This record gives sequence, structure tokens and C-alpha cells, in this order.
Amino acid sequence: MIDYKMEAAKASLNFIKAGQTIGLGAGSTIVHLMNLISENVVLAASLTFVSSSFKTRAYLLEKGLNVKFSNLIAELDTYFDGCDQFDSGLNALKSGGGIHTSEKILASMAAEFILMGDESKMVSKLDHTYPLVVEILQEALPAVLHQLKSTYPDAVVKLRLSNQKDGALISDNGNLLADIYFTELPELQELNVAVKMIPGIVDHSLFFGMATKAVIAGEKGIKILIPA
Repeated sequence: MIDYKMEAAKASLNFIKAGQTIGLGAGSTIVHLMNLISENVVLAASLTFVSSSFKTRAYLLEKGLNVKFSNLIAELDTYFDGCDQFDSGLNALKSGGGIHTSEKILASMAAEFILMGDESKMVSKLDHTYPLVVEILQEALPAVLHQLKSTYPDAVVKLRLSNQKDGALISDNGNLLADIYFTELPELQELNVAVKMIPGIVDHSLFFGMATKAVIAGEKGIKILIPA
């Protein structure tokens, strides 16, 4: 059985050149890409990496690659990441890891932001299959929840709780995370602005108009997509 995520990683490797500074997200496709890079010893030695993911940074270090923190770098050549869904405009929803704020910072720093994955991630229109995740300042939680429920009365908002300790799940930035489950996803451009503008919300997990390419593998081979 063909591993389409590996095929997407192989195709993505073609967009990396010696001497570049590369940003990496998280997930199995990113792991494949890191393995492929580390196998090319000369290329790997010339690259600098940053990541918003603790697991990705740890794996890069394990592979002996040059890792820096993003607060030491102003620009990236390319940022690679996966997603839960993306549409023909390469607008993407990411929700699992709860590190979307840091991921967006890296994506915004990059000359190219490339989505990677198998063809199951591609949809004609983003929908409510996955929640929109919001990162919330702790002191703003009651006000933010009230505003979200007022603005989106049909949506269900659930604060993420920890399964390893008593209490809420805390983000890498020391904030709270909540999932918004819509019955129907609002218009993307409006949603992108409206949620971000609620005081107390740091950022949300809709990556609107940010990706420049998508590298997708499937039964018909590799597709390199640009925003429609």
C-alpha cells in the first residue's frame, strides 16, 4: 500500500535548497520530510530549522540538525505544515495540536508556505467537520465565551481540558484553548476577521489566504496546487 504522506514529503523536498532557513510544523508528513532531509547529509548540514512544535524540535535535535528558536529569526525561506482540511483557495483548518498561534507566526515569516499531505485533506469548501480552535487569554475567558455565544448562537464552544491533570489545558503561551463547533461554517473572510477581533482572543486556527502552494499525493500521483 502506497504511503501518500511519504510521497508528498518526497515531492516537497524538491522545494528545499541548500543554505535555506526552513520552518516545520507537526505531524506524520513532517516526520517523513525530516527523515528525507537527514538522509541527504550535505543538504541537511547547510540548513537551519525552526518549529512551533515541541515534538518536531526534539526530533530535529535527535537527527543532529541545526535548530533555532523563532525569536532569533525574522524571515524564513519556506514553511511546511499539514492541516485537517484545505480548499481550492488553500485556506486551511488546523485544530489538533493547539499550537496554531505559533504556526501562524512562522507561516507569516515565510516567503513560501507549503501545505503537505494526502488528497483526503482537499475539499471543495471548508466545512464544520473540524472545530475552529481559539487561544484565549485567561483573564478574558468569561468575556470571550459570552461574545462567541452572542455572535454564533448555534455554535457549541468547549474549553479544552487536560486528561493528564485536573483543570484546563494550557497552551505553550500560557493561555487557554477552546474549540468552536459550528453547525455550518461561516463565510471564511468574515470569520477570519470577526473571531480575531474579539478582545482576549490571541488567534484562531483558520489559516486564511496564507498558503502559497500545496503538495498533495494520491492515486493519480503528485499534485502541486496554487490558490485558485
